[in-house]
Amino acid sequence: MGQQAIVAVCIEIKGAVQGVGFRPFVYRLSQRLGLKGFVRNTSAGVVISVEGLQNSIDQFCNQLKEQAPRQAVVQTMTCVSVEPQGFVEFIISKSQPGSIPTAIALPDLATCAQCRAEIFDPSNRRFRYPFTNCTQCGPRYSIIKRLPYDRVNTSMKHFVMCADCQCEFDDPKNRRFHAQPNACPQCGPHLELWTTEGRVLGKTQKALERAVDILRQGKILALKGLGGFQLLVDAGNDSAVRRLRQRKHREQKPLAVLFPSIEMIASHCVVSQMEEDLLRSAQAPIVLLAKRCASQNSPALALSIAPSNPYLGAMLPYTPLHYLLLAALGLPVVATSGNISDEPLCTDEHEAVKRLSAIADFFLVHNRPIVRPLDDSVARLIKGQVSVSRRARGYAPLPIAIADQETSILGVGGHYKSAIALKVKGNVFVGQHIGDLQTSESVRVFEKAVNDLTDFYAPPVVSYAGDLHPDYFSTRFAQNSCQEYLAVQHHHAHIAAVMAEHDLDEEVLGLAWDGTGLGDDRTIWGGEFLLCTRRDYRRYGHVRTFRLPGGDAAVRQCCKTALGLIFELSAGQWEAYCDLPCFAQFSSQEIKVLAQMLNSGINSPLTSSMGRLFDAVSALTGICLQSSFEGQAAMMLEFALSAELGEEYYPYVLTEQKTSDGIVWIFDWENMMRAIIDDVRARVRPGLISLKFHNTLVELSVAMALRVRCPTVVLGGGCFQNKYLLEQIIERLQKKGFAVYWPQRIPVNDGGLALGQVVVASARLQERAWDQTGLGYNKPS
Repeated sequence: MGQQAIVAVCIEIKGAVQGVGFRPFVYRLSQRLGLKGFVRNTSAGVVISVEGLQNSIDQFCNQLKEQAPRQAVVQTMTCVSVEPQGFVEFIISKSQPGSIPTAIALPDLATCAQCRAEIFDPSNRRFRYPFTNCTQCGPRYSIIKRLPYDRVNTSMKHFVMCADCQCEFDDPKNRRFHAQPNACPQCGPHLELWTTEGRVLGKTQKALERAVDILRQGKILALKGLGGFQLLVDAGNDSAVRRLRQRKHREQKPLAVLFPSIEMIASHCVVSQMEEDLLRSAQAPIVLLAKRCASQNSPALALSIAPSNPYLGAMLPYTPLHYLLLAALGLPVVATSGNISDEPLCTDEHEAVKRLSAIADFFLVHNRPIVRPLDDSVARLIKGQVSVSRRARGYAPLPIAIADQETSILGVGGHYKSAIALKVKGNVFVGQHIGDLQTSESVRVFEKAVNDLTDFYAPPVVSYAGDLHPDYFSTRFAQNSCQEYLAVQHHHAHIAAVMAEHDLDEEVLGLAWDGTGLGDDRTIWGGEFLLCTRRDYRRYGHVRTFRLPGGDAAVRQCCKTALGLIFELSAGQWEAYCDLPCFAQFSSQEIKVLAQMLNSGINSPLTSSMGRLFDAVSALTGICLQSSFEGQAAMMLEFALSAELGEEYYPYVLTEQKTSDGIVWIFDWENMMRAIIDDVRARVRPGLISLKFHNTLVELSVAMALRVRCPTVVLGGGCFQNKYLLEQIIERLQKKGFAVYWPQRIPVNDGGLALGQVVVASARLQERAWDQTGLGYNKPS
């Protein structure tokens, strides 16, 4: 029998394959199968050149996908037969940069079980070392400066590995083989404890021990974590939590709690198996969980953490530093973003001392630079699926794939919950949560994020996509920064983002419900039924409009929103409604001024906002008369129904309006509002009023879907952060036979706008290219 021929293939793999131990995995697989060649990172992913017997090559190609590292995501794998080169061994070759990087940078990964065991093992050389990591965990996106993902391209570049770490790094059998952030106490980053003036009080273990004592004393500790600073305080010390709120200017907005163990979380919250898996996942987000009644077997939590809220944002430690701190403390701590409210996250220790010294009592810092801010992500389960409401650490910048392989487009998002997105080839890389663009610091971070993401992938960005609103900073920035600006209507972007996430190309009925978004008619939209494609939309229905006295000021002053609605309801004759709680918040002179504003329309824009409808009902029932943070009134209205059951709903009318674009259906809320006012006067429980209001919106959704008869329904916009509303609409529509989609990997709020903007812009640019070839295009009918 003759000798079998040697064959060779070149394999190109694209996806999340850098920073997950993929090259070491390929090396070990080649050794097991007796193959020769090389593997290397490129700016597009991973390239493998391998040769050997045909049967071994076939096994190799099959097992590349089937046995890939847990965190790897293989998007495409192409295999091409080539001439054998006569390789004598298999090696991990030096990375090869390319012209335009398209490889997927991996998010930061929570500490794995093996690293966790090492930091608590007294016999291990990394015992109590806060920066322990391996190929399966640790910093990634927070330290990468450019692709390919090699140590020289990260903020670990200046930490030269000691002999032991280098040996691990070079050993194919070691799990730290080519772990780029590899370090130990001898050669890696270290801790220091600082005063508010930046004076060093302790280093390494002494710094950690004193930090534990500081937290036990009820002091506020600013901790430099993985993607930025956190403010920590004993979660059982109510006065300490209140002091943190006062200093941070965060009066009532819920705070997250970092627990030492899953068992302690379960003693305070109801935790399903899927929720436990999410808490323990490599993403390790803050998970919104239903609270339990207080238990005598667990330490009590301060009531001021999440007042009047049936949910608690809980998370587990996700870095060695957090594990060591919480293990020594043995208690849960409040862990909130290291910033003053409405400002961006601090990432540098010297900057933190300047900006946070009025909040924190001490600073626990380290000397590993953070390349970009990454806040803690927030997620919850909706109908058994993970839905991310703040997308940052653990998720950013993983992309959403779309079909268009051509133009690079940057989406700049909106004004609130800012995030950007960059399309490179067929991937839209969705950046991390930035926050509201209301301060100079936030604007600076936004501009840095744009430069960072575009420099990171370095595509020739000609087209920017943004919001229709001309006064948003993001809009002005984009218009001044590009050759071509494509304005995308706010609510169309919400729906397009969900379409891209779920790979929907067909026409859909989009329910886009939120607080505000400029419409094509220059009024404030927010309660929209849109018949959408990725390219265009038709407004099929909306909430009946009413005026907002004071404009944006009414967002926090819910009573003003309620008065605007009553003014519309009563045709300006609101004297008969002065017994309602919202009127008592104003003097007679203020009522007179508000009436003049509404009559004249001065600083009283028209709105069809569903979010403002929630605010008005919350104020009318006396549940929330004034919001201290965005969405508070709607949240409190939702929470009020938690003890209620039933399918009752209020009467409402859908009126038909003929326009030049066809029939538009108007959700006329007048009968509903009159019934709500009657219930308020009859002292019906606010929770029951809330339940009937929510149920009315569910009935409305079904009625509109049945009218349109589009088989696919997409839900988007901030109102769908309401768990009851979202799950009830999904359930009812699915029972009627509709395919229903909602955001899961992308935030349902304005954090998803940039993706939607890119998707719409991409479709329109493709349409323009088709038009130039004579191909037609039909708008939604």
